[in-house]
Amino acid sequence: MEPKIIYEDTSLLVLDKPAGWIVNEALTTKNQPVLQSWLSKRDYPLAKSREERGGIVHRLDKETSGIILVAKTKNAFESLQKQFKERKVKKTYLALLHGALIEKVGDIEVPVGRLPWRRDRFGVLPGGRSSKSFYDVVAEYKREGERFSLVEVTPQTGRTHQIRIHFKYLGHPVVSDEFYAGRKTSRGDRKWCPRLFLHASAIEFFHPERGQKVKFSSGLPDDLAAALVTLEKLRETN
Repeated sequence: MEPKIIYEDTSLLVLDKPAGWIVNEALTTKNQPVLQSWLSKRDYPLAKSREERGGIVHRLDKETSGIILVAKTKNAFESLQKQFKERKVKKTYLALLHGALIEKVGDIEVPVGRLPWRRDRFGVLPGGRSSKSFYDVVAEYKREGERFSLVEVTPQTGRTHQIRIHFKYLGHPVVSDEFYAGRKTSRGDRKWCPRLFLHASAIEFFHPERGQKVKFSSGLPDDLAAALVTLEKLRETN
């Protein structure tokens, strides 16, 4: 499955990235689908720019699906980067978590950083960088006696693996998260949910040329929607 173009004009592309696609090219990405390589075959000013990564303004983890912004021009790239830095971009994610959260609406604010004993992973660390996410439980489910919560998450900062770390910290890891849910748990999850249940569902920002606020959204992809169908819905809050 290739990335889907949700919106395109002379200054930007809004894409729906499928799970399994790596965002940026690297020495370790051989024989894997990479968004930057896919974009390099398109025709716009930054398509082949290595310095601006083909115009890709932010990242999603390989297994995370959903909306990603691509600037076509240097002006648009700088404008969108500035908006991210100044926290003017609002990103919304959908995640399915283990367990029932006591607080149905809340925020998580903790310092996070790379784990010294496991360099490919991140966690809550004293002296780490500040990180904050807001969440809202939108539905609750049950499967074989276990409870699950579908949450809408709005990260206020953009740390690596932030949402995944935050919910592990609360004791409610994301379903099928091989890094942070634990090997046994994620192996069990993947019998009914084939990959990380995390989807970038919406983004809101100021158009780099026109200046007005714009919003784009992406529905839950088929694989995650199919996983939800295997659960018994207990309640819906929205």
